[in-house]
Amino acid sequence: MSIAFLCPGQASQRVGMGYDLYNNTDLGKKYFDIANEIMSVDIKDIIFNGPEQQLKQTQFTQPAIYIVSVIIGELLINKGIKPACAAGHSLGEYSALSLGKSFDFETGLELVKIRSEAMQNACALNKGTMAAVIGLQDDKIIKICQSHKNEGIVVAANFNAKAQVVISGESKAIKSIIPLMKEAGALKVIELNVSGAFHSPLMSSAKIVLADKLSSINIKDSSFPIYSNVTALPISSSDEIKNALIDQLDSPVLWHQSITQMINDGSKNAVEVGPGRVLQGLTKRIDRSLNMNGVESHEQIVNFKYV
Repeated sequence: MSIAFLCPGQASQRVGMGYDLYNNTDLGKKYFDIANEIMSVDIKDIIFNGPEQQLKQTQFTQPAIYIVSVIIGELLINKGIKPACAAGHSLGEYSALSLGKSFDFETGLELVKIRSEAMQNACALNKGTMAAVIGLQDDKIIKICQSHKNEGIVVAANFNAKAQVVISGESKAIKSIIPLMKEAGALKVIELNVSGAFHSPLMSSAKIVLADKLSSINIKDSSFPIYSNVTALPISSSDEIKNALIDQLDSPVLWHQSITQMINDGSKNAVEVGPGRVLQGLTKRIDRSLNMNGVESHEQIVNFKYV
C-alpha cells in the first residue's frame, strides 16, 4: 500500500519531543549528538528541557522540528514503510527532502540553521507579523491584500485549508486590514504570536542568504516526488528543488493545493511524520478521503501499521 509522508513546520514543537527517540534508538542518539555539534549550542537540552520560550525562538524551533521529523521518518523507512511521495509545510519541506535523500541529515540541518538565523535577522530588520483569516474565500483575501498596498506590505502567505489562510506583512498593514477582512465576511481574524512576517517580501534578505548557501551545496534528485510549497506540484530534480527552496522563503505556502494535487495524483494514505497533529487537522479540513495518521513517538513507530 502506497503512503505519503507529510512533515510539519513551525508551531508543531513542544518541550520534550524526541526524548524517547534519543533514549530508545541508536539513530535518535546519533542524530541528536550530531545536531549538538552542528548547532554549536546544546540543542538537545533546549528540545528536551526548554524553557518553552527559548524553544519557540525561530533559530531553535526550526532545527528542533527538523531533527525530530527526520529521525522519525528514517526509523519508519528502516522499518520498511517507504513513502511514494512527500510534502512538508514550510520548514517541513527540508525534512521531506532529507528523507528523499536530496541531502543527508547533516547538510539539511546546516541549511535549516542558516535559514532560521537568516529569517530571524530579517524579522529584526523589518518588523512584521501574521494573522489567520478564517471563513473567507481565497480569492477575496488575495483581492483585499492587493487593494491594501498603500497601507504597507501585506500578502496571503499560507493557504492552509479551505477558508483558512494566513496573511503576512508589515505590522501596521496587518492591523489595518483585519477590519476589512471581517467586513468582507471572515468569521474570525486572529493576529498570531510570531516573530515576523514569514513567506512575504519582508523575507527578501533571508532569501539572499539562503540562495548563497544553496549555491555551494550539492543537492541530489529526490528518490520520491516532493510536492513543492511554491507550485503545489511534485518535483524531484535537483535544480527544481534548489529553486523551490529559494523561492519558498518569500512565496506563499500552497498547502491545501498541494494536498489536493496529491490526492488527484492517486494518494489515498498519509502519515504526519514529526511532532504534533497540525497537518492531520488541516488535512481533515481539506479532504477527508485521505486516510491520515500521525507518528511522533518511539512507541508509535514500533506499533505503526497502515490499515
